[in-house]
Amino acid sequence: MENLIRGLLLEIGENVEREGLAKTPVRVKEMYQFLTKGYREDPKALINEAIYEQKYDEMILVKDIQIFSLCEHHLMPFFGKAHVAYLPNGKIIGLSKVARLVDMFARRLQVQERLTVEIAQIIQENLEPKGVAVVIEAQHLCMQMRGVEKQGSTVITSEMSGRFRADPRTREEFMSLIR
Repeated sequence: MENLIRGLLLEIGENVEREGLAKTPVRVKEMYQFLTKGYREDPKALINEAIYEQKYDEMILVKDIQIFSLCEHHLMPFFGKAHVAYLPNGKIIGLSKVARLVDMFARRLQVQERLTVEIAQIIQENLEPKGVAVVIEAQHLCMQMRGVEKQGSTVITSEMSGRFRADPRTREEFMSLIR
């Protein structure tokens, strides 16, 4: 990877020997390894038995989870917040695990739409709740720094299942809580 970065710097017309760039290939390699660490994480290991039997039938919402990801189309960052809710069906998950699952999927090359669905699916598969809702609000630097150059624009995606999809009151409760 370091040779690829060195080659990229040469292609854009830089001197890879100058002081400020001499260690850039190593730093960029380490950065990409960190920003894509989600490929090397296993959701089952991440959950690590943090699913508990619990009689609780009201919505559980983890709101304003910061996300940072890379757009798979331009390898540019997008960032914002995710809101994840579910309606338990006899099982709950440790709250920090919700944030860790969001991070795991965000630390892959992504499109926001797929990220939203993957988070909802992993909660559905592991908890079998009565419903799952995920909303992500993000700013995409590929839209702000290049292309249409629309600074301040926000992309909002959602994925709803179970009662969040079928019952307008449940959906509205969720939406009002994340506003």
